[in-house]
Amino acid sequence: MSGSREDAAVLYAQVPDFYAEVERRDHPSLAEGPILVGGDPHKRGRVQSASREAVRAGVVESMAMSEALALCPGAAHFRTDMKRYREASGALVVCLRRIVEALEPAGLGAVYLDAQLVHEPSEQLARHIVAAVRDELGLPLRVGIAPSKLVAQLAADEAAEDGVRRIHLADAPAFLAPLPLSRLPRVGRKTEARLQELGARTLGELLALGRSVVEEALGNHGLVIYELASGLDRVPLRAAAHPRSISRERTLEDSGVVAVAEALRGLAALLERELVRQGLGARRVALRAQWIDAPDTTRSVTLGEPVTSTPEIADIAARLASRLERDPAAVRVLSLTVAGLVAVGGEDRQLELFSPDRA
Repeated sequence: MSGSREDAAVLYAQVPDFYAEVERRDHPSLAEGPILVGGDPHKRGRVQSASREAVRAGVVESMAMSEALALCPGAAHFRTDMKRYREASGALVVCLRRIVEALEPAGLGAVYLDAQLVHEPSEQLARHIVAAVRDELGLPLRVGIAPSKLVAQLAADEAAEDGVRRIHLADAPAFLAPLPLSRLPRVGRKTEARLQELGARTLGELLALGRSVVEEALGNHGLVIYELASGLDRVPLRAAAHPRSISRERTLEDSGVVAVAEALRGLAALLERELVRQGLGARRVALRAQWIDAPDTTRSVTLGEPVTSTPEIADIAARLASRLERDPAAVRVLSLTVAGLVAVGGEDRQLELFSPDRA
């Protein structure tokens, strides 16, 4: 059932400083301290995530880690652990899908939700999911509520820690006007420098230049930026329940058993990334081979327990490949599909049963 007209809004929910907050949760002794996540400071590593305490000390993302540690010498420093962060993001998606089944993942630690898909008023829904993520996952959440995806994301950035910020349609111009140009997507350093030459440093000043001036300076790219500065975001919300299946395909440049094995491992890794990102496990795996001189062949298996990891998926794919009964040198395209998808919250599951069946 749709909500009221007042609730026809986009919600953007994000865990701020996601990598750093996952480390904070997993290291309780760091409850109040600054945290840096990134590369090795002795090997020109850079900051990928910084906690609010480190940001207050002047640390920014992409800064050299050695410089960040000089600014914030008491910070706890962690090397980037993408597998763990993807698992945490998958758990976030699963947690939120218990409340709003249809959503749109927006990168690690962030999702878009459609307020019209639930009975609760938007702000009540936002506070509901903030509490759920805190209680179930031990992570802070900020939620922006606005008429468009872009404004909702900017509103979440401006929300109080572990809080909610709503921007109504009539209030959007006043909210956007003082924000710096760098807050807009598609505004890089060169574009920002060109607009500053024209006298614009904020979104309000950009709009004051006028559409024609921005277009003359930056062409069609400038028109897109101008629309974004006014709060107009043409990218639709694509909220959906989790997919029924996920497929990845690879064309083989080389032939032979080794090439097939390498391709299957690569496909398995791609599938793992997507499964973990969405907090899903697969109860079915299918392999399709396209040959040079024969019809496509498909082999599949139904599993007793859902799988998520690259080694599990690659092992199953290798077993399926052994049943193709044709010369691997003749394979030109391999497609690997996982189906029977279920929410697993990013947890690693062990394969208990391999019961092959033919498709």
